[in-house]
Amino acid sequence: MSDHYAELLMYVAPEPIRQASHQWLTRILERLGLRRLNADHLDLPGLWLAPELLVTQTCGYPLMTQLRGHVRVIGRPRYELPHSSQGEHCSLLLTRDDNPRHTLADFYDSRGVINGHDSNSGMNLLRQRLAPLQRNGRFFASVDISGAHRESLRRLREDRADLAAVDSVTYDYLARFAPQEVAGLRIVTRSAPSPTLPYIGPLGLSDEQVIQIRQAMNQALQDLPQVAETLGLQEVLAASEDDYKMLLVYQQQAVSAGYAELR
Repeated sequence: MSDHYAELLMYVAPEPIRQASHQWLTRILERLGLRRLNADHLDLPGLWLAPELLVTQTCGYPLMTQLRGHVRVIGRPRYELPHSSQGEHCSLLLTRDDNPRHTLADFYDSRGVINGHDSNSGMNLLRQRLAPLQRNGRFFASVDISGAHRESLRRLREDRADLAAVDSVTYDYLARFAPQEVAGLRIVTRSAPSPTLPYIGPLGLSDEQVIQIRQAMNQALQDLPQVAETLGLQEVLAASEDDYKMLLVYQQQAVSAGYAELR
């Protein structure tokens, strides 16, 4: 038996989601006959690039801008949730129910909030959507960095921001298991579609090992139907870096429109 890191840290809340992900990972490693190393001392980049990694999940934008050529894509999840389906998700552009603005153009010169500049759903998809509406390279009066989608939602609820782009899987999980976190908010519009967040492993994985890990992930979902139901996860689809090239197309669309930096 070998020891490996196996972590799913992109969707860690609400608590039923965290528990279901833990149960799924445990069964995956049982299927593969492997032991799980404690990764508490690693930050996300350290985990993504650790040679002892078996499987984890990353965001599609850093996959293409930071990790390309340094990791293997194992697959991508096919969620079947209200705003995510068939291996795709999107960003939901949200505001408060009582905000008088209604169309996206109405939010020009308002207060934006993003979870981070390296986020596909929080920044890249939002930037692509706003690019046709910016003026002289600017759309917002101000842009705050919240550090997390849940924190962006909190700033909306507390009237500390007017518009945020939140990953649709995160939103659907919160709407189901922690509805108070999206209460009083409404969807202004959706972003362009995007492939769901990829599962990755170390670059040294062979094609056969990638298939073996993906099969174990799907077998574990079949073993644990309640986990699959909680996660809204039907299967892990085969995937490659090529599936995520559209995220760089979205980036280039914004750059070509004169909106290289979301502001």
